[in-house]
Amino acid sequence: MNTSESLTRRTMSTQPDFAQQRGRMITDQLQRRNITDPSVLAAMGHIPREQFVTRRYRRHAYSDSPLPIPEGQTISQPYIVAYMIESLHLEPQHRVLEVGTGSGYAAAILSQIVSHVYTIEWYPQLVQLAQKHFTLCGLTNITIKQGDGTLGWPEEAPFDAILVSAGGPKVPRPLLEQLVVGGRLVIPVGQEPGRQELLSVIRRDDTRFQHLNLGAVAFVPLRGVQGWGDEA
Repeated sequence: MNTSESLTRRTMSTQPDFAQQRGRMITDQLQRRNITDPSVLAAMGHIPREQFVTRRYRRHAYSDSPLPIPEGQTISQPYIVAYMIESLHLEPQHRVLEVGTGSGYAAAILSQIVSHVYTIEWYPQLVQLAQKHFTLCGLTNITIKQGDGTLGWPEEAPFDAILVSAGGPKVPRPLLEQLVVGGRLVIPVGQEPGRQELLSVIRRDDTRFQHLNLGAVAFVPLRGVQGWGDEA
């Protein structure tokens, strides 16, 4: 065996087995914490999370923790992504709005469950990054744009469900108005950036909304006029 072949074999032997890690994530991080929705588990098992983290953190793609991405943002830990999406009670025919695309991982998971995902990201660099990830993964039922997600996407409303992946001081009124009756909004809300309660808001009729507390979470600040403003 020559030196080049030996180096190649050593390099291959040290590469992480991401498929195996993905399987362990499903059993150890999700199912053991009572994530039971078959569509959510299947989507989490199909989408390669390692494609949505930076190269520096790729070996940690399936760790039970959030990871840094550009612009000071994070990709949430796998369990939180699964928990939030399961809490939306999605159906295959649903159209979903996501606020806070980040690197695109949650939108990619959603795309495996519903008919179409509309996702809004504040940072232009992350819009480009997420679109690159969607293209590499062959995901064609996601529409992304740069903008203020706290205002929603009126041109495409109403939505069957809305997922907000950043924490704001209140539930943005435009998002409530863009839900169908019976639709659900899942959002972190708290008066301190980085410290929130995860809320599920169900639209009962034109004027009534039911709020459910899903537990304490910690998210990056929600940017926008209905969030922490331009300088959050």
